[in-house]
Amino acid sequence: MKQLSKFLLKIFGWKTVGGVAPENKCIIIGAPHTSSWDFVISSLYYRAVGGVANVLVKKELFFWPIGGVIRSMGGIPIDRSKGANAIRQTIKLFNESEYLHLAISPEGSRKRTKNWKAGFHIIASETKVPIYLGSYDWGKKVVTLGVKFEITEDSKEDIKRMKDFYREKGIQGRFPGQFTTEH
Repeated sequence: MKQLSKFLLKIFGWKTVGGVAPENKCIIIGAPHTSSWDFVISSLYYRAVGGVANVLVKKELFFWPIGGVIRSMGGIPIDRSKGANAIRQTIKLFNESEYLHLAISPEGSRKRTKNWKAGFHIIASETKVPIYLGSYDWGKKVVTLGVKFEITEDSKEDIKRMKDFYREKGIQGRFPGQFTTEH
């Protein structure tokens, strides 16, 4: 799968920077998230560099034959029904796993949104797993694990610092108008 992933990224014109996170457990922020293709590119990237990353996908999509494909690409079913708490489910998942590199998009949508969700922050705080600022830059066609990001107790300030990072790097989404780093 590693060689096939490298080949497909090359065919699509993408360059990879960096490798797999050295920890057994971590959260990889995936931004900017403006297209369903972000999942495909990031999944190919992580396999091309020798890793396996997972993403949370609503459980309703895990039906035959699509469910098997999503699972093979690292999808983990998550219950988003009324009363279900995705953050608690994810914390439990981290606590029960020996290895989990979980990609999360704090934007929570492919549409333009000013307010990033802080669930990743709660999960990282509770489980003590590190966060990496991964990106798929459609302008430069570069995908990377990115830098390790130290969080504080202030999720709002941390999200501002994250947005500043993406803005300063000039990272573009597939649909640039759908990504904003404004506070």
